[in-house]
This record gives sequence, structure tokens and C-alpha cells, in this order.
Amino acid sequence: MEDSDELLLLPVWRANLVLLTREVGAATRLARMMTFSASYLKLMLSGQREFSEEFVRGIEAVTGLPAGWMNVPHTEHDIPPNAREAIDNEQPLARFRGTAHPVRKKTVLRPPEPIFGQSGPARRVEEEPLDVEAHRRQVHFRQVRELAIQEVRRFERHLSHAPVELSSMRAKVEEVIAAADLEDPIQADLAGRLEQIEKHRHLLLRHVERLQALLGQLGEQD
Repeated sequence: MEDSDELLLLPVWRANLVLLTREVGAATRLARMMTFSASYLKLMLSGQREFSEEFVRGIEAVTGLPAGWMNVPHTEHDIPPNAREAIDNEQPLARFRGTAHPVRKKTVLRPPEPIFGQSGPARRVEEEPLDVEAHRRQVHFRQVRELAIQEVRRFERHLSHAPVELSSMRAKVEEVIAAADLEDPIQADLAGRLEQIEKHRHLLLRHVERLQALLGQLGEQD
């Protein structure tokens, strides 16, 4: 697709992306499905970042949308049930390993001139091991980053499901407060502890979400 075509379709892509992520939490879930940070996806939604056709086709593949679906304006009723279910349950139907950045035309560069008394091919042979080592380090970095993100996500899911256990615990403690003849300071202290536990759980969740976003951004500038 030509660059001019992408510019014309970008508003349609963005409108459909907003449509897919309208429900609470959908943007975060779709970002994870696309292996992107939620904060970066929200910049795309707000128009502060452009994105490529590669990313759009990736959304279709990951969510199970028909090919080319993103190129046409839609309403909420047009979203296929399987795509909505994939986003709601955070179950990608494919794995996206591309980039969201629009592809720029490659700059034509002249090959480097050989150093005095050294031929060009010989210089490239010497640099080859450096390139291989740099690639190896990059692959290793992405592997350990992905493992770290998986652990953070697992911990976040644990915190997100905590309200069930927390509500049960709170109910039991409140039963004790109601059944016992407690002095006001003690009763207030028990109720205050419950409130602090809930408050710090929300605070911890925000820290975990920020940690995950930062990990996802590492290496994306390359």
C-alpha cells in the first residue's frame, strides 16, 4: 500500500480501533494481545501516535476480524462476536511480532570507504562477529523481558481476582465486629485496617500496571 493510501485510511483505522476498545479495560486487554504497552495504544487511540497497515492487519489476525475489516467504517453492531469474545477474554487468535510504526523509506547510503591499506570485504568480515553478538544480545534481552512481563501479568491477574477473597475476609471481620461488644477505638481500628488493605491493594495494582508498561516499552525505540 502506498503512503498516501495509509494516510487516507488512518482516520478509519483509528475510528475502528476506538470502537473495538470502547468497553472498560478493552484497550489494556487488546494492547496485551498485541504485545504492546497499554499507554502506547492509548496514544494511538487519542491521535498522538500514527500506526502502520502492518499493525492494522495484526489487529485483524489477533482478534479474528475478517481481512480488510479495519479499512471500512463500522458501528458497534458490526463487530463479529468471535472478535468481541477474543478481546473480552484476552485470548489472541494469532501472535503479532510486527511494529506499529509507519514504515519509512530507506535512505540510500554509500558503502563506507575502506581504511588505508585495508580492503572493503576484509573489513566486513571483521565486523561480522560484532553484528552477530549484538543480535544475540538483543534476542536474549527480548526473551528475558518477555518472561518478566509474563510474571508481572500473572501477579496482576492474582491482584485483580483478589476482591473475591478480600470481600469474604471483610465480611467475616465485619461479622466479628457486629457480634462482639467492642469499645469504639477497637472497632474503629478494625474497620480502618480493612480500609487500608483495600486502599493499598489498589495502589499496588497501579504500580504493577506501570511496571508492565515500562517493561513493554524497553527496546521498542530500536
